[in-house]
Amino acid sequence: MSAPDPTGTSQLPLLVVIDPAARLWDGESVRIARDVLSARAPGVKVCLPETPEEAERALVRRGSRRPVVVGDDRALLRTVRLLHRERELDDVALSVVPVGAAERVRLACGLGVPPDAVSAARTVLDGAPRRLGLLTDDSGGVVLGDLRIPGSPAERGSSGADGRGSPGGERARGEKAGERAGQGAPVVQALSALPGLSRTRRSLSRSVRAVRVGRGVRGDVPVPPQRLRVEADGVLLADLDEPVMEVSVQPGAGAHAGLAQVTVRPSEDRSGPVRVRARAVTVSGPDFHYRADALVGGPVRVRTWTALARAWSLVLPVGRPR
Repeated sequence: MSAPDPTGTSQLPLLVVIDPAARLWDGESVRIARDVLSARAPGVKVCLPETPEEAERALVRRGSRRPVVVGDDRALLRTVRLLHRERELDDVALSVVPVGAAERVRLACGLGVPPDAVSAARTVLDGAPRRLGLLTDDSGGVVLGDLRIPGSPAERGSSGADGRGSPGGERARGEKAGERAGQGAPVVQALSALPGLSRTRRSLSRSVRAVRVGRGVRGDVPVPPQRLRVEADGVLLADLDEPVMEVSVQPGAGAHAGLAQVTVRPSEDRSGPVRVRARAVTVSGPDFHYRADALVGGPVRVRTWTALARAWSLVLPVGRPR
């Protein structure tokens, strides 16, 4: 059972930061969350940033207000990363109201936040902070739920200027490419009705299929094994002469808090995956991409992730099993 809030966090005034993507995706859920919070939290301040930079400025200047993020996993991760960078993450009880497509709020809901706006908003007011573990990397990145190497093919190339990825950038571009490909279908059909243009029709059809498949819109392209060196607390798990299909790392919980669960899947299944727990994991090799929760990072040649126990607080429903 979650203990009552001994710090009086629930009595602090709120700063509600509503991500612009959430307003575009589901304005009704945003309105409901805002109404619930405003009705029961006197002095609530609502921020409607147009860019991530505006959201960061509002969070930095929040004073004693408790931050509430209304948005998807990317908005949550940006907030956690900012608080980590400002060395405030350990002292803040963060709340989130998930708003977005199901696959884009999977992290927040997996951590225990209710998926619907009403329950999530009530949790902001009536819930209790829960200390959780995370992973940090040597570039300032943060992983709350799951790290995987490599990132999926459709997401490669979506890294932002900070080297940790532009959330969903490649997926969004792929969806737009698919839309453009779909818009080309009537043109292909019209050409097919004209005499002597069957060759053009076949060429356009091949182009449409290439756009859909090449941008990852339809189906996943198999990822070839990668040559990576993987070390966990100095112990070698895989070397460059042993290609691996996947490396995954998750923060530990409960009795394993402060230790990361590391899984290395070799390209040959004869020995099965290698699983260990470690405080630090270093991966090196030719340029590789990685997926850290909802963000894609890389290419990099070496990166170290360190597990931290009880490193941040998330407000969750009271009574939720630990």
